Amino acid sequence: MNIEEAREYALSLPNATEDLFAEDWLSFRIGGKWFMIVWLCAPEPRVAVKLRPEEAEELREQYDSITPAYHMNKRHWSDLYLNKLDDGMTCELIKRSYELVASKHIKTSKKQ
Repeated sequence: MNIEEAREYALSLPNATEDLFAEDWLSFRIGGKWFMIVWLCAPEPRVAVKLRPEEAEELREQYDSITPAYHMNKRHWSDLYLNKLDDGMTCELIKRSYELVASKHIKTSKKQ
């Protein structure tokens, strides 16, 4: 999978939006909250996704291609190296990130 394919997949999720929040960083949001970040100048193609801390820790132990995210809270965010990770796994983890963030957004919206 390449950056453009990851981008297209993220934008295919319901109500997902994309913006350039810094000169070389793309963010993907649901309800105004990030679920995926892409550093366009990364030396290797990668995306950062938000995962539950326990899940992130387990995945990092199993896969060399999943690491603590660069410039993000390393407990909650993980980098997925696109050239080294199966496309299906990449899509699944992007979707999990989206669902995690969306579920928090829905809970917050209901309280207001």
